[in-house]
Amino acid sequence: MIFTETRLKGAFVIDIEPRVDERGFFARSYCQREFDLRGLVQTTAQCNIAHNIQAGTLRGMHWRSIPSPEAKLVRVVRGAILDVIIDLRPDSATYLQHVAIELSENNHRALYVPEKFAHGFQTLVDDTQLFYQMSEFYDPKYDCAARWNDPAFGIEWPIRNPILNDRDRSYPDFLA
Repeated sequence: MIFTETRLKGAFVIDIEPRVDERGFFARSYCQREFDLRGLVQTTAQCNIAHNIQAGTLRGMHWRSIPSPEAKLVRVVRGAILDVIIDLRPDSATYLQHVAIELSENNHRALYVPEKFAHGFQTLVDDTQLFYQMSEFYDPKYDCAARWNDPAFGIEWPIRNPILNDRDRSYPDFLA
């Protein structure tokens, strides 16, 4: 696996190293030792799947509050997304800055989302499915969110009129 740190310290794009032969390829998509070497929070308490029917579907921006912040490892198994993370660590040099990474079934990339980062994505094609590894068990009392188009973040989403549920549409602006 190849770990490339983004400009947001602690957030990594993870590329596989396929072993190719006439049948296709085989590659590791997760290795606890590799995460331990980089001091990354393990992401195996819970796994989730998000299936999205239409291109333009937007989910976010979500994170978990203290005392239960959550790290995520996000991978697309079918389709493609623009995956966006925002650094919400007040003591960070990149506080309120974001990074956007395309994840797809073709590039086989994953995005490691550290604790105290907001996360959201927009699907780029129909019938897109994501696989998440989460560091914490789900508990709705720790859920936090801000509006997907909050001017404090300045995110440029690729599809202008996203498909949103009422909850994601109604989140307030982020209050630093």
